[in-house]
Amino acid sequence: MGRIAIITGAASGIGAACAQVLTGIGFTVVGLDLRQAGACARSMVVDVSDAQAVDAAFAAVERELGPIDAVVTAAGYYERIDILDLDEAAVDRMVAVVIDGTANACRSALRRMLSRGRGSICTIGSELGLCGDADAAHYAACKGAVHAMTKTIAREAAPMGVRVNCVAPGPTDTPLMTAEMRDPSYIASLILQRLVEPREIAAMVGFVLDADDHNLVGQIISPNAGAVV
Repeated sequence: MGRIAIITGAASGIGAACAQVLTGIGFTVVGLDLRQAGACARSMVVDVSDAQAVDAAFAAVERELGPIDAVVTAAGYYERIDILDLDEAAVDRMVAVVIDGTANACRSALRRMLSRGRGSICTIGSELGLCGDADAAHYAACKGAVHAMTKTIAREAAPMGVRVNCVAPGPTDTPLMTAEMRDPSYIASLILQRLVEPREIAAMVGFVLDADDHNLVGQIISPNAGAVV
């Protein structure tokens, strides 16, 4: 069976690209998503905000396929809401998917990896978690929390053989891109003067997870076409 990887949010966008890249470097990939993830060897319909459902899925993967070697927490979404219009329901939903979803996957992974003394987790943050953005306070805040969570978990897990890092994409050409981000004037403001491709994010995730002989731990790596330097 080879190495086993679980990717949350694997049905589309960056998660689907990660599934393709990890499959290409020898992982058997299981996707957890609200929809079927076609790029994965196996797909499980799971709401990442449901801690019990996530842990049950991890348990099923280990029972049926073997030990989990790598986890990517790509489940998430993006929306823009002016701070004056940002209501409690919108904040709660973002927290449930991005913060709770990431924590649920990390916790389920660590329960299994730490006892074996090996494994690697790559969370998916955002350049907006580094610099913020107008009309996206709840999104930027939650991604910033993912960055802090990554660093904290890395400190706890590294002495026991599990590496935890974060890839924080910049403006990436997925269906979540807004019209403003596709505007030529915005693209021209980027140092590379182009959007990031999902496969480029996935390649970075693959590097973070695949190399057993490097010392990357607790890092926020941001491939962002020069949106943040």
